[in-house]
Amino acid sequence: MAYESDLRPALIHGDKTHHQITEDICRPIEGKPNKYWWAAFILSATLALWWVVCVSYTIGTGIGVWGLNRTVGWAWDITNFVWWIGIGHAGTLISAILLLFRQKWRLSINRSAEAMTIFAVVCAATFIVSHMGRPWLAYWPLPLPNEFGSLWVNFNSPLVWDVFAVSTYFSVSLVFWYTGLIPDFAVVRDRAEGIRKKVYTVLSFGWVGSVKNWQRFEEVSLVLAGLSTPLVLSVHSVVSMDFATSLVPGWHTTIFPPYFVAGAIFSGFAMVQTLVIIMRKVLNLEEYVTIYHIDMMNRIILITGSIVGVAYLTEFFIAWYSGVEYEQYAFLNRATGPYWWAYASMMTCNVITPQLFWSKWMRESVVATFIISIFVNIGMWFERFVIIVTSLHRDYLPSSWVMYHPTWVEIGIFLGSIGVFFTLFLLFARYFPVIALSELKTVLRSSGSQSKKNSTQQKLEDIESGGTHE
Repeated sequence: MAYESDLRPALIHGDKTHHQITEDICRPIEGKPNKYWWAAFILSATLALWWVVCVSYTIGTGIGVWGLNRTVGWAWDITNFVWWIGIGHAGTLISAILLLFRQKWRLSINRSAEAMTIFAVVCAATFIVSHMGRPWLAYWPLPLPNEFGSLWVNFNSPLVWDVFAVSTYFSVSLVFWYTGLIPDFAVVRDRAEGIRKKVYTVLSFGWVGSVKNWQRFEEVSLVLAGLSTPLVLSVHSVVSMDFATSLVPGWHTTIFPPYFVAGAIFSGFAMVQTLVIIMRKVLNLEEYVTIYHIDMMNRIILITGSIVGVAYLTEFFIAWYSGVEYEQYAFLNRATGPYWWAYASMMTCNVITPQLFWSKWMRESVVATFIISIFVNIGMWFERFVIIVTSLHRDYLPSSWVMYHPTWVEIGIFLGSIGVFFTLFLLFARYFPVIALSELKTVLRSSGSQSKKNSTQQKLEDIESGGTHE
């Protein structure tokens, strides 16, 4: 199937009117949730409850209940933090960068991707707070003046940069996400009754759909997109500095910032695929999230996956070329040491599996895409585990070499964070429009007018040439 434009109305909604599009997208909000939604919600809510139990036990007892030791001071906690931050990157990329480049195919997936960003950053923050050991002192990394003058942070530390980068990223992404929702809240408000109408009236901020409203909406969207675009590059670059500024073999490398950014986009788009494929089935949105959208995202996964694969090979080459025996051993230990299975899983899921998307049939297969997206999510988690644990468990001093084994508490917190994420996303899909309804109508209107104009022009040309247009 050849695609002639960014958005083909005939492939998305057929002969549907704007009223029918509104009905389709508002149906999940206004109607009762189906059995698929309830099944997913009960499962995710159960995991989220288990997360509360494990985190409460950690705070009440101390992080000694984790498998950390003197050598491996960072393990599943920081692994999961970096993994969740990476997942949150695709939302800003789809919303901001694709908006600036006027890629209209983003409209069917950007809302879900933006929500994914917010919830992923929330999950990432929980691991940092838990890792502190004393979460009630979580405000200490903030440069807050006080009477003792002892809370001024070390601005030379990349850990402090993390606080600023992640908090800025979350704030801008939250404003960007909510700004895009305002016109759609107004649509739901005008259709609602009773308490729901009052709630959506507050959420819509008095939107009336006037020319001035839309002008300001577009201006604010462009400004926020301009602010968000550098964040896509800066946030995960700053996260990579947590490792790259150290002297640990396997960490002390300048390739980490671009390598981490490419990996973040890679894992983020994989999670978007996972969510979108589930969402289009549960909410019956196959006509709006089409094979075209899945194909376009698979192409980005293929590109970023190839970049990540090149980064893996570059790391090995630089370690060999450096002539530093500690650096060479660090990478040899990753591939052949006691954690070889983690490295093999990483290479298989992140390098080999995405290459299947060179096949057009694989890119357009919903089942194959869903399976590969799961593999990529697993592989990117193993990448963070390999970088952190295998670099720490064998350092410069052989007498301090030790193995790391996660405890049930760490496993429970990780699985519970996935439950928290999906619980938040399912609630979002239940009460918020999951597709940019008002923006989609605008694009379809202009695309439909252009198609009608092209069809009329073609008929005139056929008449002048004596032919017929079918």
